[in-house]
Amino acid sequence: MELQSNETRRRFLKKTGAATAAVAIGSPASLFTRASASFGPNDEIRFGVIGCKGMGFADARSLSAIDGVVCGAICDVDDSVLAQRSDDVEKMTGNKPRTYKDYRKLLENKDLDFVVIGTPDHWHCLMGVEALEAGKHVYLEKPLANSLQECDILLNAARAHGNRILQMGQWQRSGPHWRHAVDFVQSGALGNIRTVKTWAYQGWMKPVPVQPDSAPPPGVDYDMWLGPAPNRPFNPNRFHFNFRWFWDYAGGLMTDWGVHIIDYALYGMGATTPKSVMATGGKFAYPDDASETPDTLQAVFEFDGFTMLWEHATGIDLGPYQRTHGVAFIGNNGTLVVDRGGWEVLPEDEPVQGSDKPMLKMEVPTPERVEGSDLDRHTQNFVACLRGDATPHAGIEVGHAAATVAHMGNIAFKTGRKVYWDAEAGEFRDDAEANVISRATYRAPWTLPSY
Repeated sequence: MELQSNETRRRFLKKTGAATAAVAIGSPASLFTRASASFGPNDEIRFGVIGCKGMGFADARSLSAIDGVVCGAICDVDDSVLAQRSDDVEKMTGNKPRTYKDYRKLLENKDLDFVVIGTPDHWHCLMGVEALEAGKHVYLEKPLANSLQECDILLNAARAHGNRILQMGQWQRSGPHWRHAVDFVQSGALGNIRTVKTWAYQGWMKPVPVQPDSAPPPGVDYDMWLGPAPNRPFNPNRFHFNFRWFWDYAGGLMTDWGVHIIDYALYGMGATTPKSVMATGGKFAYPDDASETPDTLQAVFEFDGFTMLWEHATGIDLGPYQRTHGVAFIGNNGTLVVDRGGWEVLPEDEPVQGSDKPMLKMEVPTPERVEGSDLDRHTQNFVACLRGDATPHAGIEVGHAAATVAHMGNIAFKTGRKVYWDAEAGEFRDDAEANVISRATYRAPWTLPSY
């Protein structure tokens, strides 16, 4: 079974490696899932939402504000969430959506043209594949999947269903100031870039108090919530938002914020996968809280010609350059720092003979301020793709690259050593443990899709 999985990965990477690199180096548009004119400019487009408590509903609200786009159905395993979001959609749009507790029934609805998947990460691969197989276009929240193997499977599935459009919820790809920052990085003005720093310091993320296991809340289909994840007793700490701090369902801050931030490091540098990764950290801030993933982590990714550093911390805000999150491209002439608030260039200087004033090594640009919502721009781009007027700003190849690198950081942390990536083989070199961690294990009766 493992040999078959590795052989599939090798064949896949040989076929797609050049195209994936082209996406990272060139435009943010998708190469594999090119837009097709599925809908005319006046056609109504109907969608369903699977997992509608958090970002799934934020996406639905943004999409519903676009002319001709209608939320026709919502699905959630929690009756209270389902009732609340059904009322919210009706108040917001005047339309009462159909409600489902089983996503498979929603996918059978022929009136829906696309689905928004806003579930915990451990569901992304299976639901994404089944949505494509049902003939739906897909707007998928990040990260792409919860393991390297699932990332590859979903990418393969998207290629197999190439007439379907898949947009990742990595909405920074639609942010004008992020694009402008990358344009400046790639202009060469910073000089040779030797290091890229990426980080997320999240002061609002406080300790997760230990709570005893209990019965699921009334109206919650907990077995369906678990799906392919291991069968464990219900615990409120693992449910809804806090699922992201438990390995069964997600990868902590590395795959939560990291996918957004690392994506732009890769985009700016025209990079895909690193040659090696090492990581260290732990539960240092809140050693006795209920979460499993590290609240403090540093990782070093080795690429050809530069290194990328990732660090995250919960409970504190003072990250590098006094920013809670961001990307810093460190060049010989200066450093460009970008976050969700904007970007700036910090120039290097050098002494001038006969003068007490040093000379700047580069001209400092004045970035334009951009107003409006990048999430709204992102959903508008997706709908434009459906109407045949655009290509995805964050196609699945973009999601695949960012999620793969983030998962590699977690794998290096779990092994406790430096791991080396063999891009040709599509696996870690001489490291059976790392390769086992990179694969997914599904709980019966759920089965890992075959692509």
